[in-house]
Amino acid sequence: MYIGVDQNPNKGPLSGITVLDFSRVLAGPYCTMVLADLGARVIKIEKFGTGDDTRAFGPFVEDESAYFICFNRGKESIVLDIKSPRDREILEQLLDKADVLVENFRPGVMDRLGYGADRLAKTHPHIVYASISGFGHTGPFSDLPGYDMVVQAMGGVMSLTGWPDGPPARVGTSFGDLGAALFATIGIVSALYKRSQNAQGTRVDIGMLDCQAALMETALARYDVEGTVPGRTGDSHPSLAPFESFAAKDGRFVIAAGNDTLFMLMADALEAPQLALDPLFTSNNLRCRNRSDLIKAIEAITSIEPIQHWIDRLNAAGVPCSPINTIDKLFENPQLIARSMIIHVKGNGSRAIRTAGNPIRLGGYPQNDPVTPVVAPGLNEHREQILSELMASLGSYISRGDDQGDVLT
Repeated sequence: MYIGVDQNPNKGPLSGITVLDFSRVLAGPYCTMVLADLGARVIKIEKFGTGDDTRAFGPFVEDESAYFICFNRGKESIVLDIKSPRDREILEQLLDKADVLVENFRPGVMDRLGYGADRLAKTHPHIVYASISGFGHTGPFSDLPGYDMVVQAMGGVMSLTGWPDGPPARVGTSFGDLGAALFATIGIVSALYKRSQNAQGTRVDIGMLDCQAALMETALARYDVEGTVPGRTGDSHPSLAPFESFAAKDGRFVIAAGNDTLFMLMADALEAPQLALDPLFTSNNLRCRNRSDLIKAIEAITSIEPIQHWIDRLNAAGVPCSPINTIDKLFENPQLIARSMIIHVKGNGSRAIRTAGNPIRLGGYPQNDPVTPVVAPGLNEHREQILSELMASLGSYISRGDDQGDVLT
């Protein structure tokens, strides 16, 4: 166990786990952010001069990147020059104490630095070694650079996003990076569980393209069954109806009546029970085939009253629905507030910013603190503290004459 500065005062189930974070930009840092949110100690290994690339990404809060602050909250920072013998020795000591290493370089970079997975499997077999890259460490594309936009295009999601008569569209968030980050987190936690049984670390190899394919819902199977290439369907679901947005008097809102019972409840809530009896709409399959007629019939009703009128009626009937919120509305959403999902984070400046907290709720552990800011580190902020800990650990080792050194957990 690596004891030191606790950047996560709200203990989580990963308390006692130390992560060396060699990653930068989004996929890796988001993965290690989740680990930190769950209680792990995350030490961010940064390069000289600039550190993580996102330290230069806007918008800025008191000359610090809000982008960096959001995804590196609760971590520590140390700058290491891997070409320096002194810093390599520091890194070796950190590896002795670490449980997990996360990196998202192109395949081969960590090997050239001398810290690839094969080498560490021999010298530090306890470490769970997680790599996130565009295409993974095997296969014909493994050496190619992979960015979110590239894997969204290659993985097919752009071909499904947008309106039928429009061009393909990128998903509005970095879906490729975030999906890979979450799969990496699952892999790391699984590997840590296995290590608790056999004391051996393992390799976690995450390819962003693999993750995109895994997140394509039924698109691949639909093509295999129907022989028709799925295309863009706007905001509707290709297999469910009504499952899209509808016009109200003052804007658009969503109805998601995903089965026949919900459709009948929706018809009653709209005071149009005849919809449920229309032979064009009596089953989900028929509603999908006659979607354009269904939309016209529903909007003939919904367009005469404002959004909130229909939201109130549909909620009272138990029919899934929602206004289409802009981002500013999330800060005042009563459900997110009740679950402490809007938290404050800050860098070394005085101003805190609001962002989304940890959505994982575990019994016996505290929820997000929506008031006290979680701090993101300044570049190299924790170097002296980390070196002091390593020296203290080495001194304890020498004074005990312990042949085994510290016990790793």
